[in-house]
Amino acid sequence: MDDTTAPLVALSNVSRTYDGGSLVALSAINLAVERGAFVSIVGASGSGKSTLVHIMAGFDWPTAGRVLWQGREVVDRHSWTALRREKIGIVFQEFLLLPTLSALENVEIAMSGTGLSASTRRSRAAELLDQVGLSGRLKHLPFALSGGERQRVAIARSIANGPELLLADEPTGNLDSRSTEAVLELLFALRRRAGMTLVLVTHDEAIASLADTVVRIKDGRIVDAGRGTQEAR
Repeated sequence: MDDTTAPLVALSNVSRTYDGGSLVALSAINLAVERGAFVSIVGASGSGKSTLVHIMAGFDWPTAGRVLWQGREVVDRHSWTALRREKIGIVFQEFLLLPTLSALENVEIAMSGTGLSASTRRSRAAELLDQVGLSGRLKHLPFALSGGERQRVAIARSIANGPELLLADEPTGNLDSRSTEAVLELLFALRRRAGMTLVLVTHDEAIASLADTVVRIKDGRIVDAGRGTQEAR
């Protein structure tokens, strides 16, 4: 049984190396993310931010150390697959939409294997797209959407199964300033509405400062973890 008093997700002395240890991506990372928290992870390109979030999502595995979900170590790929399906939503810098599927179908496909009927999946996908302001774009293919609209579809897809943890890895990296502001406001509003835990990876100090806790990473190590200086809207 999960320990509901434990952090939602925690990394204990996690390291990740490649090429037989010659390339160190992460070194002795200790990080606990409490339920309902908003944590930003900030650092320069190549600092280890994406590796860290990939390990938190179970896409990559530590070379050493442990990853715990509500106090229990996640030890196999099947467990990570179940967590990503039921508990963890992920938004990437690249939108990763299926080009031959409409906006509605791209969101609906995230609910495959959940046991929901086709009509329920379609209805929920339409509702989610309405929440992100795309009720008039349900049938559009990705090529017919702007960058900001495609990221909104990706966000709707990421929350389709009501995740407890939303991992956003540079979600505004490919967007212009206007779309960046709109996507951030959307993420913050969804977090408030659903009470999700949000981990936002960025290289932008202004965006990072909006978090409750700002984790700074350099050369694969956490060099500081303090409170944000601004409040998310």
